[in-house]
Amino acid sequence: MTRENGATGEQSLDAGVIGVGSMGAHHARVYSELPNVTLAAVADVDREQAGAVASRYGTRSLTTDDLVDRVDVATIAVPTANHYDVARECIDRGVDVLVEKPLVDDVERGHRLARRAREAGVTLQVGHIERFNPAVRALEDILPDLDVVAVDVQRLGPPLDRDVSDSVVYDLMVHDIDLLFHLLDSDIDSLTATAANDQHVSAQLSFADGSIGELTASRLTQQKVRTLAVTAMECRVTADFINQSVEIHRQSLPEYVEQNGDVRYRHESVVERPVVDTGNPLKRELQSFLDAVRDGTTPAVTAEDGLRVIEVADRIESEALGLPREVSQ
Repeated sequence: MTRENGATGEQSLDAGVIGVGSMGAHHARVYSELPNVTLAAVADVDREQAGAVASRYGTRSLTTDDLVDRVDVATIAVPTANHYDVARECIDRGVDVLVEKPLVDDVERGHRLARRAREAGVTLQVGHIERFNPAVRALEDILPDLDVVAVDVQRLGPPLDRDVSDSVVYDLMVHDIDLLFHLLDSDIDSLTATAANDQHVSAQLSFADGSIGELTASRLTQQKVRTLAVTAMECRVTADFINQSVEIHRQSLPEYVEQNGDVRYRHESVVERPVVDTGNPLKRELQSFLDAVRDGTTPAVTAEDGLRVIEVADRIESEALGLPREVSQ
């Protein structure tokens, strides 16, 4: 449980991961690598999987109930349908939680969860990991000085070789809904959405500041794409989340150039490549979460942020896929 590191004076925390499938296992690995935190235990309904992850990172495999008794903080990476119940158990027992995106499968349950965390004085952070991508951090510095006209985000990939209960909107597009709100800081005026089938969805959003957003999420493309492009009055900015790179495309002045007696027109684009402090987004996300717990500050991605994303994702699903969500009890 909570201790103070004598060398640094920083709280040492015991962490647990509940749900150690593909994403949860990465959380376990990063907790085992971070300073001033101990990976105290992991839990999963698949006890064999939990045992393998525990062995790999030098910790214990416990039931969820036992894990919650032994940790200060926990990542919840179980299927989305179970987020509410597992997060509520942690919150009610005073454990600070990072809940993988999307926060919950129902907005009303999400509001109840957020209220429960506030009343208990427990930190609740949502795992929208793209916020911690170094390319996004670079965009945060660039975009406030621009008159943004449009943002186009593509999150594409091949068909999955694993079972995913979430739709392509809830599995992929939620990342980019969050980024649009975060980078544009404006409310949505209108929204339309279409689907080629249930694995390829496009959404068009108009914002109160006059800008527009285009989101595409797909599990059908044979190329993995994670890109964002900003059209501004001053320039065009492109970001690649996989390569963690950003480019700013500006126009040079047109000119006429004489070459071998011929006069030619030239209008070249000037490309700036800002230095991006590359790094592991998950490590940055978990460090941010632990800092919020230690300092008692507002987490970088709040429950309210997560709920706003879910509200928009519901609208997109309803319009594109005809999947209105039932309110859970």
